[in-house]
Amino acid sequence: MIVDAAYSELLDGGKVRCHLCPAECLLTEGKIGICGSRFNSNGKLMTDNFGELVSACYDPVEKKPLYHFHPGKAIFSTGPNGCNLNCSNCQNWEISQGHVPTRFVAPPDLVNLAGRNGSIGIAYTYTEPLIWFEYIREAGKLIKDAGLKNVLVTNGYINEKPLMELLPLIDAANVDLKSMSPDFYKRICKGKLQPVLDNIKHFHEAGVKIEITNLVITGLNDSDHDFEAISDFVASVSTHIPLHFSAYYPTYKMNNPPTSVQKLMRAYEISSKKLDFVYLGNVRIPDRSDTFCPQCKERLICRSGYHIEILELENGKCKNCSHDLNIIQ
Repeated sequence: MIVDAAYSELLDGGKVRCHLCPAECLLTEGKIGICGSRFNSNGKLMTDNFGELVSACYDPVEKKPLYHFHPGKAIFSTGPNGCNLNCSNCQNWEISQGHVPTRFVAPPDLVNLAGRNGSIGIAYTYTEPLIWFEYIREAGKLIKDAGLKNVLVTNGYINEKPLMELLPLIDAANVDLKSMSPDFYKRICKGKLQPVLDNIKHFHEAGVKIEITNLVITGLNDSDHDFEAISDFVASVSTHIPLHFSAYYPTYKMNNPPTSVQKLMRAYEISSKKLDFVYLGNVRIPDRSDTFCPQCKERLICRSGYHIEILELENGKCKNCSHDLNIIQ
């Protein structure tokens, strides 16, 4: 469904500038922004993705991944076509860099879907949900009013003003922090690092339950320095924020070798010295997806794939030593 796009500026000569994300696309008549959804129509910024779902299913919340937000629960997951970054290693490039068939779901109907099958709410995911701004703004209010949860799985690439408008609606987010190198973002993602770092801080300061994912790509962001830098940054925001290191596999435009188990273990070793919760994903390594109490070291949650067993956790606290892990159950 085509609707007026938010955060636009009308310019001379029928041009429009989009102020939704740091790309700040300047569009002449008929041109489409980097996200693939916002376009200039007769000197007005429009978006064609309102309510257009490219994929939808009920997922374990751990698949987002969110390990400290309603562990073991299901969440309705959906997203639009398009993305405002163009990563060479994109795992969902068919829908992030192209347009596949969608189905329209009006916001009230989305609420109904989000409340079925034991779902705790909705995860806006798969591609980049922040380019779905107008839809999330409208549907998110209805989700919130229904007592359900709004979750973002995002690259965090949005300007501050629109983010601040969305934040009161958002309960939890997993932000994909691809690297601590501005050059990596420029070369590999066609974007900028600093807005992502700033927005991670904004999420945390707003009280959103946030977790961070870093895809470890062989030869690009897998040095000790890389692991030190990302764990130092996360710790500077909060040592309680979970950091997920995820294994990379060749896809889209990138043919670097898959991430080795040794590199993932090195990431875990370095970051565990700085952060309370570090996890390894896209690979099965004993204990490295389990949650341990940072105080008494008791195993609290055991994870095998998406099979979750809550052992010694009650109301977000360790049963053994009563340490509050701030896990939302």
